[in-house]
Order: sequence, then C-alpha cells, then structure tokens
Amino acid sequence: MKLFILTQYFPPEVGAPQNRLFELAIHLKNRGVDVSVLTAMPNYPQMQVYEGYKGTFYWHEEIDGLKVHRAWIYVTTKRSVFPRLLNYFSFVFTSFFVGLFKLGKQDYILCESPPLFLGISAYLLKKVKGAKLIFNVSDLWPESAEKLGLVTNKTLLKLSTKLEEFLYRKSELITGQTKGIVNNIASRFPGKKVTWIPNGVDLNFYNFKAVHTNWRKDNNFSGNDFILMYAGIIGHAQGLEVIIRAAARLKDQIGIKFVLVGNGPEKEGLIKMKNESAIPNVYFFDVVNKDQMPPIVLSIDAAIIPLKRLDLFKGAIPSKIFETLAMKKPILLGVEGEAKELFIDEGKSGLAFEPENDIDLSEKILELYNNRQKVIEFGENGFRYVEQQFTRARIAGDLFELLKTNLKN
Repeated sequence: MKLFILTQYFPPEVGAPQNRLFELAIHLKNRGVDVSVLTAMPNYPQMQVYEGYKGTFYWHEEIDGLKVHRAWIYVTTKRSVFPRLLNYFSFVFTSFFVGLFKLGKQDYILCESPPLFLGISAYLLKKVKGAKLIFNVSDLWPESAEKLGLVTNKTLLKLSTKLEEFLYRKSELITGQTKGIVNNIASRFPGKKVTWIPNGVDLNFYNFKAVHTNWRKDNNFSGNDFILMYAGIIGHAQGLEVIIRAAARLKDQIGIKFVLVGNGPEKEGLIKMKNESAIPNVYFFDVVNKDQMPPIVLSIDAAIIPLKRLDLFKGAIPSKIFETLAMKKPILLGVEGEAKELFIDEGKSGLAFEPENDIDLSEKILELYNNRQKVIEFGENGFRYVEQQFTRARIAGDLFELLKTNLKN
C-alpha cells in the first residue's frame, strides 16, 4: 500500500497538526505502508524559513525513516488576507509540481485541511497519480475563518465554500478530527463516507514512568508551588486573556503560579496586560521542542485549556488535552461541547469552566488548589481514559484497517 501525506505543516515545526501527522505516518509505516510526506519548508509559527532550508525550491530528507519531500513556500509575518493567501497558494503550486515529478504512483493521498486550498493540489495529484483522495478535516474551513472574523470578503468566502464542497465530493473518504466535524459534513453530504479519526497521544513518548525532570528547579519554582500551565499557540482563538485576568484575581495566593509556554500573535499583548496590572504570578516561556514537553508537563499540577466562547468551538478538541492526561495531570477546560462531554463528563479528567469567564476559572483553580486528592484522582481518571480510547497506535490501526477495506472496493 502506497500513501503520501500532503500537509503544509510538519516537523521540525512544533505544533498539534505537525505532531499528529508525524506520529500517524510513523505508525502506518510500522504497519508496512509505504508512506511519503509532501510538505513545505519549515517556517511555522515564526513565519521564517528555518536555517538549513533557505534558498531552495526542493528539499528531500528522511525523518525517522520517513521519506519527506519539501517544496518552497512564500512566508511573511504580515497577517492581512492577501499575504496569507499568497502563503497558501504558493505551496499549492509548488506542492503540485514537486508531487508531479518526485512522487510515483500512489494508492492514497491524505490531504490535511486547513489550509483548504491545498485540496486543489491534492485533487490534481490524485488525477495524475491514480490515487484515492482522503480529505482529513481538522477544522471546518471557511466556516471557522468567517466566524472568527479572519476572512470577511463575501466573494472569497463564497468561492471557498464552493471549493470545500467540490473537494468533499471528489474524495473517496473524508475523515474528521472531531465528531462535530464528522456530523457537520455527513449531514451536508449524506452519500459520502465520513469517518471520525480523532487526535490522540503516543504513550511511549508521553510516558510518565520514563520521564525525569528538573524543570521546576531549573526555572526557580519550588516543590510547593501549584503550577498551572497553558502550552501552545498564543493566538486569537484561545482567548488567553482569561488566564491573565484569573491570575490577577489570585495574585495574593503566592503559592499559585501561572505558566504560559509558546509563541504567537497575541503574546506581546498578554505580556503588556500582565505588566500593566502588575501581576507577579504569571510567567512566559518561549516555544520549546517537542522532546522538551514531557518533562514540563510532568512538572506542573494542572493544565488550563481555553478557547473563546464561540459556537464554532463546541466541536473543538485541543490536542494538548491528550498529552496532559497521558502524564496523569488534570485539566481545567474552558471549552464547551464535545471536549467537555468527552473529557469532563465521561472521562472525569478535571473541571470545566465557562469560556472567557475568569471568575469561574479562578474558583475552579482554588477548588483544585485546596483539594490535592482531587488533583490526583482527576489525573488517574484522565490517564485511564486516553489509554483506553485515544492512543495514536490504536487510531492509526483503525485507519489502516479502513484503507485495507477501501483497497478491496
């Protein structure tokens, strides 16, 4: 079985889609699938091509035995619509030409969306390579871009919707990262095969038994500090102001510390917010390599996982949930809908707070701070839940069986 993964984002970049697709590719390769990856020159989230990849149109390398083909991409730090479209469409064109000349016949193309426009390259390569198209949807686009106010041009939104519908129709299989995504697409395209392929975690990598950490000592935290962490992209969608406001409410609780790990467009504003309000218990750290995350997660007491209060996010499941629970750490979840139903109501893995409500968040923090036995119980519950339901090995195995069945049809 030959499969190539088409994605704009891949290691050595750090992020949720990068980790998810890399580990999926490794697990499929270990099951005997001939896996290749076609991706862009690494640049995210700094939007600068990494050293060692600059000044070239095409690059080929192997990462842990994976064949990785890279194509040039236009990158810019500008956030307006036109530069962003140039970023997307530059890789649409270059990925098509690299795929055309560097990849042979394929059984499957798995295309990661967003960016939605990459589906154009996937569809053209599907025709040339005689492959079946798997369209993997991790975010409903353009719906999410419209609701977040990232795209307001009606013509662009209309054209994007037509492209979205075209790509769904031309896919042999549509996979969605959440049940909400799957139900949305299945309701609009009842004749299509749409399957839930959730995110998950590699328990060999996030292995609390094997990880050793001096992170607290190295960063001047004491063993008695109650550390709450957010780790990930510091962007608009996360609504991280709620953490700063909750920290302000709890700044007299000297044992409670807030740690934000990551970079993104909203980071400077959050630092300014902290400084203007003279909040002493918030600490910012730059993004770290994937290998550095397990020791950090093992060092904290709980993770705060927020999103803005939008109906759009009721179907969202942030990937950091899985990694936190794998290390037996509870979550404070500011996400309504599917994530709450799975990990709070069913998995009993922590406490939920109303999105963007810092009063509710500060009260839930105190509930954990004053009941350390509950912290332990939530951590144990969460680990059992992801171990049973959301390991990357199990998820890749389900996809592998699905592909084998499709090849026979």
